[in-house]
Amino acid sequence: MLGLPEKTLRYKPSPDQWCVWEILGHMADMEILYAYRIRQMLADKDPVIAPIDQDAWAKHLGYLESSPPELVALYGLNRHANVRLLRRLKEEDLQKSARHPELDHLVTVGDYVRMMSNHGPNHLEQIERLKKEAIGKWNQETRLP
Repeated sequence: MLGLPEKTLRYKPSPDQWCVWEILGHMADMEILYAYRIRQMLADKDPVIAPIDQDAWAKHLGYLESSPPELVALYGLNRHANVRLLRRLKEEDLQKSARHPELDHLVTVGDYVRMMSNHGPNHLEQIERLKKEAIGKWNQETRLP
């Protein structure tokens, strides 16, 4: 993925959708967010999860100012740390919870483990689709008279 041309990394099917570069930033930030929220549930008494606006994060946190390799490295390092923590958990730890105001109910560590297991693969599929769309667009443009 890191060998992609910059125009492919920046390709957006529409102005309100993310490009591959922004998805990489989102994935890196979400791994940090998962790390924090899981640690809240494991260690704090009656934690409440702070809501986020992922589009505002993408817009205001400089995703396009970080290099794609840096974003991938940040994601990988945090994912590694999260997986190490999760491997140490006991069964009862998966039931520890926090109040999630956006969802208006409690969420558990187990819920977050499931979210984490789906989040990366969903975005990797999205990245593959964007790459194909971008390459198709660039190939079509080069064939036009």
